[in-house]
Amino acid sequence: MLPSDRGNSRETAMIYGGFEIQSFEAGRGLWHARIQRADLAPVVIDGMSFPTLEVGFAWSDPDAAIAHAKAYIDQNMRRYVTVQPSH
Repeated sequence: MLPSDRGNSRETAMIYGGFEIQSFEAGRGLWHARIQRADLAPVVIDGMSFPTLEVGFAWSDPDAAIAHAKAYIDQNMRRYVTVQPSH
Protein backbone atom coordinates (compact mmCIF):
# COMPACT_ATOMS: atom_id res chain seq x y z
CA MET A 1 0.00 0.00 0.00
CA LEU A 2 1.12 3.51 -0.74
CA PRO A 3 0.34 6.49 1.47
CA SER A 4 -2.22 8.85 0.03
CA ASP A 5 -1.46 12.55 -0.37
CA ARG A 6 -4.83 13.67 0.98
CA GLY A 7 -3.46 14.87 4.31
CA ASN A 8 -4.09 12.03 6.73
CA SER A 9 -1.00 9.87 7.10
CA ARG A 10 -3.14 6.77 7.76
CA GLU A 11 -4.94 7.03 4.42
CA THR A 12 -3.73 4.45 1.92
CA ALA A 13 -4.02 3.66 -1.77
CA MET A 14 -3.33 0.44 -3.62
CA ILE A 15 -4.03 -1.32 -6.91
CA TYR A 16 -6.11 -4.49 -6.74
CA GLY A 17 -7.59 -6.38 -9.67
CA GLY A 18 -7.28 -3.43 -12.05
CA PHE A 19 -8.81 -0.98 -9.58
CA GLU A 20 -7.24 1.65 -7.36
CA ILE A 21 -8.57 1.48 -3.82
CA GLN A 22 -8.15 4.48 -1.53
CA SER A 23 -9.12 4.38 2.12
CA PHE A 24 -10.09 7.67 3.71
CA GLU A 25 -11.31 8.83 7.08
CA ALA A 26 -14.81 10.24 6.62
CA GLY A 27 -15.10 11.19 10.27
CA ARG A 28 -13.07 10.59 13.37
CA GLY A 29 -12.45 6.83 13.37
CA LEU A 30 -14.88 6.22 10.48
CA TRP A 31 -13.03 4.73 7.50
CA HIS A 32 -14.43 4.22 4.01
CA ALA A 33 -12.97 3.12 0.69
CA ARG A 34 -13.11 4.70 -2.75
CA ILE A 35 -12.72 2.53 -5.88
CA GLN A 36 -11.59 3.79 -9.28
CA ARG A 37 -10.47 1.87 -12.33
CA ALA A 38 -6.68 1.89 -12.58
CA ASP A 39 -6.90 2.93 -16.24
CA LEU A 40 -9.03 5.95 -15.10
CA ALA A 41 -11.94 4.93 -17.35
CA PRO A 42 -15.31 5.31 -15.64
CA VAL A 43 -17.12 2.37 -14.09
CA VAL A 44 -20.36 1.86 -16.02
CA ILE A 45 -23.34 0.43 -14.14
CA ASP A 46 -26.67 0.04 -15.99
CA GLY A 47 -25.53 2.53 -18.62
CA MET A 48 -24.48 5.22 -16.13
CA SER A 49 -20.81 6.28 -15.79
CA PHE A 50 -19.18 6.78 -12.41
CA PRO A 51 -15.61 8.13 -12.17
CA THR A 52 -15.27 6.63 -8.66
CA LEU A 53 -17.38 4.56 -6.28
CA GLU A 54 -17.41 4.87 -2.53
CA VAL A 55 -18.19 1.54 -0.95
CA GLY A 56 -18.91 0.07 2.40
CA PHE A 57 -19.78 1.14 5.82
CA ALA A 58 -17.89 3.08 8.43
CA TRP A 59 -15.04 0.79 9.42
CA SER A 60 -12.90 1.29 12.50
CA ASP A 61 -9.61 1.31 10.59
CA PRO A 62 -8.29 1.75 7.02
CA ASP A 63 -7.31 -1.92 6.67
CA ALA A 64 -10.91 -3.03 7.25
CA ALA A 65 -12.13 -0.54 4.62
CA ILE A 66 -9.55 -1.86 2.13
CA ALA A 67 -10.54 -5.49 2.86
CA HIS A 68 -14.20 -4.65 2.26
CA ALA A 69 -13.36 -2.89 -1.02
CA LYS A 70 -11.39 -5.94 -2.20
CA ALA A 71 -14.36 -8.20 -1.42
CA TYR A 72 -16.66 -5.79 -3.30
CA ILE A 73 -14.38 -5.86 -6.34
CA ASP A 74 -14.22 -9.66 -6.24
CA GLN A 75 -18.01 -9.94 -6.02
CA ASN A 76 -19.20 -7.14 -8.30
CA MET A 77 -16.72 -5.15 -10.31
CA ARG A 78 -15.57 -7.72 -12.88
CA ARG A 79 -18.86 -7.36 -14.76
CA TYR A 80 -18.54 -3.55 -14.85
CA VAL A 81 -15.07 -3.41 -16.43
CA THR A 82 -16.14 -4.21 -19.99
CA VAL A 83 -19.60 -2.61 -20.08
CA GLN A 84 -19.76 0.65 -22.05
CA PRO A 85 -22.36 3.45 -21.88
CA SER A 86 -25.29 2.99 -24.23
CA HIS A 87 -25.24 6.45 -25.88
